Amino acid sequence: MNNPFSFLKHFREGIPQDPVRDWIVLLISALICFAGIVVWNIWIFDTVANGGSIGPVATSTPPIFSRSSLDAVHSIFSERMNEKAKYTIGAYRYADPSQ
Repeated sequence: MNNPFSFLKHFREGIPQDPVRDWIVLLISALICFAGIVVWNIWIFDTVANGGSIGPVATSTPPIFSRSSLDAVHSIFSERMNEKAKYTIGAYRYADPSQ
């Protein structure tokens, strides 16, 4: 079975090995990538800080809720409020085991 990276040997045959050069190339590449990331983040921050939007701007949004679902939730909480009032005004009697 052949080594999957054997084609890289052809690139390095005529070039003498120089670790200092390789490290310098690596560090310069990393600095260029870091500078690109910093510039990208500055552009994004500037765009958003000035009220812009990243990506397509939505022209209209569909309604998230319907009136019937709001009425149903309101009625549930009204029933709960009525039950709570029955406990606080003394309509319900219960034995408190902690006393």
